[in-house]
Amino acid sequence: MSKKIIVVFGATGAQGGGLARAILNDPNTEFAVRAVTRDSNSDKAKELAKMGAEVVTADVDDPASVRRALDGAYGAYFVTFYWAHFSPEKETAEASTYAQAAKGAGLKHVIWSTLEDVREYVPLDDDRMPTLMGKYKVPHFDGKGQSDKFFTEAGVPTTFLRASFYWDNFIFFGSGPKKGEDGKLYLTLPIGDAPMAGITAEDIGKCAYGIFKRGSEMIGKTVGIAGEHLTGKQMAKAMSKALGREVIYNKIPAATFRSFGFPGADDLGNMFQFYDEFADELNEIRDVGMSKELNPSLQNFDQWLQKNGHRIPLD
Repeated sequence: MSKKIIVVFGATGAQGGGLARAILNDPNTEFAVRAVTRDSNSDKAKELAKMGAEVVTADVDDPASVRRALDGAYGAYFVTFYWAHFSPEKETAEASTYAQAAKGAGLKHVIWSTLEDVREYVPLDDDRMPTLMGKYKVPHFDGKGQSDKFFTEAGVPTTFLRASFYWDNFIFFGSGPKKGEDGKLYLTLPIGDAPMAGITAEDIGKCAYGIFKRGSEMIGKTVGIAGEHLTGKQMAKAMSKALGREVIYNKIPAATFRSFGFPGADDLGNMFQFYDEFADELNEIRDVGMSKELNPSLQNFDQWLQKNGHRIPLD
């Protein structure tokens, strides 16, 4: 029997790449990977092709190419990348394109990588958190969350996957410890004393693979995933142990983080405030036990640090 094709958008990125590799590394898988990229000549695309993926070119800004990429497929993994453009409107347009293409292709199972619409928790007129761009609280969450309806209304058989804070951000996004004027290392985050859900980017894809393997029982469900829930102090303590240098948690107000001025600082400041003030609700959704069932090799923070701590820039 021929294998069921999973079309992976963002296949050369963190989430999609993790899913593609999880399928391709499983010799007993019932699935085949169709990896979608805008540049089939990139090193990452060539690597996936070597592993056995069918690499196709498509662009979410070209709905016809998205529809063609889904021809003959069983399912698809849809993800957007807000930080490439900083536009919630663009994200919602992309999600709409995905949903309509999935409906047209008659897919049997879709995973939509989404997040909460924070406005359902903190209304726009609630000024404890500033409103951004005139109509959002956490733009890179809200655009995804408000797009869930596109899949539901189109009748697309969808699992709504909510990821957590990427620990990889400590390497690539400048979120790691920084040296203070006293020469000590400080992990500066506005999450108060609340535990925040975190996960490795690679494990998001592996959890998504677990969802596809479970099949129809996951359709219509919202699944939150995490490797561990940790406070700022706990993360700093774990970093100290892994790095061999003391890391001190520097708890700051969200307003201070928003004032840092780098692109997206206000968005991220609001996000961390959301993680802080709604920790119970967010962590209940992001179930570590369920994540482990979907992905038995799920890493906790200590395990991630053992493998990646040396990659965190400290100076």
